Amino acid sequence: MEIDELTAAETRVWAAFPRGEAVDFREGADDDPARGGDWGPERTVRAEVLRALLLDGPRQDGEIASLSVAGARITGRLDLQHATIDHPVRLRHCHFDQAPRCHAARLRELNLSESVLPGLVGHAVHVDGVLRMTRARCAGTLRLGGARISGSLYLEGAEVTAPDAEEPVLQLNQAAVGADLWAPGLRTRGQIRLNGATVAGSVNLGDARLDNTGHAALDAQTFAVAGDLLLRHAEVRGWVGLRGARIGGRLDLSYAFLSHPGRSALRAGSAAIGELWLRKAPPMEGALNLRRAQLDVLLLEPESVPDEVLLGDLTYTSLTPHEPAERRLPMLERERDGYVPHAYEQLTAAYRRVGDDHAARLVQLARQRRHRRTLPWYGRLWGLVQDVTVGYGFRPLRAAGWLLSLLALGSAVFALHPPQPLKAGEAPPFDPVFYTLDLLLPVISFGQDSAFAPSGGYQVLAHVLVLTGWILATTVIAGVTRTVTRQ
Repeated sequence: MEIDELTAAETRVWAAFPRGEAVDFREGADDDPARGGDWGPERTVRAEVLRALLLDGPRQDGEIASLSVAGARITGRLDLQHATIDHPVRLRHCHFDQAPRCHAARLRELNLSESVLPGLVGHAVHVDGVLRMTRARCAGTLRLGGARISGSLYLEGAEVTAPDAEEPVLQLNQAAVGADLWAPGLRTRGQIRLNGATVAGSVNLGDARLDNTGHAALDAQTFAVAGDLLLRHAEVRGWVGLRGARIGGRLDLSYAFLSHPGRSALRAGSAAIGELWLRKAPPMEGALNLRRAQLDVLLLEPESVPDEVLLGDLTYTSLTPHEPAERRLPMLERERDGYVPHAYEQLTAAYRRVGDDHAARLVQLARQRRHRRTLPWYGRLWGLVQDVTVGYGFRPLRAAGWLLSLLALGSAVFALHPPQPLKAGEAPPFDPVFYTLDLLLPVISFGQDSAFAPSGGYQVLAHVLVLTGWILATTVIAGVTRTVTRQ
């Protein structure tokens, strides 16, 4: 392109390029690129001029060439597909008439911060430094699938809205970010796709507003992040998908609000997560799906548990904060799949690891009661008898109370109606208390039951005392044995 074909604005940009100088067309701090369509020729630059500069622009010895423009209206399409650009590209506060294309390009640095774009096509782009789109506004699809970014990707305060698009509005599937994905305050309307992406640092989506009501707002299946995935204070309308994700640090949903009524709001099945934080947050609208997930730490406040959970085969090492079993058990009652024994065993193990045996017993008792509701009527009846009498063996003192009550009953009855001796003249003096103890305690003999034989209804009472004695005594011994073993 000949220099005399350039407009005055383009000449400024052309002259500044070889020296790496910035050209700023802005007229004030409140200059809004959204109104860039009305900017005149004094701040309009053709995309073909910028392309010519980047591919074969002038050089100056001793200077580092770079393209740095602010406040310009860029007309036409900036097409850098498959190009190798050795210079930083900084097009800040600019208004793009058409979506730039840098598919499979290799760039040193790309900065589109605070610019307004109708989209960006950057599939498989390689950026050796950072890609900045801080507070950028994109009214179309932002395509960065398969991108390779050596540094960080900055999207803080950015807006990506394409509600009528059939494809995800922010595509980062299979992308690789060498540092952080920094996007606090991100606003999207449509789906964010992170399937198969990897981030060597952390992902910050704090204060984000992600809206794709009724569909996936954040789809990050098999996503891998070495650090944290932060969604603190975020508002997400649509489901968050983390199936098979690998998060080395924490998944922080503190103060976050997730809404996908009637379906799963958070889908983290088969995910491996260092720490999952659900605290200081209202219950999500929709189910919490942690099936087959593996967590080192589950920080879950009872107030943040939604009305439905899916916890089948969930494993966790530590459960915090420490809460009484009565506050944790309602979560297991909200299991969509009904009775899931594994969930009770995990909660029991968590309490035992911190030495709270009382809470562990309560969980096991609740497990038996929950299991009872799945049995046929005769199984439910027998379970109710075990519950009332001995608390399924987890309340041995109740069994001791029943033993004392039966001892008092038997002693009173046999004191009023002593049984006849088996051999007159050879039987010891009758003692109703020790006779009843002989019937109730199967391992102790005071010589009374072998010397006397009740008849009629009192014989039935004796048989009942023998049977209940075996059951209750065994329960007491088992309870004491469990206590001694744990100590």
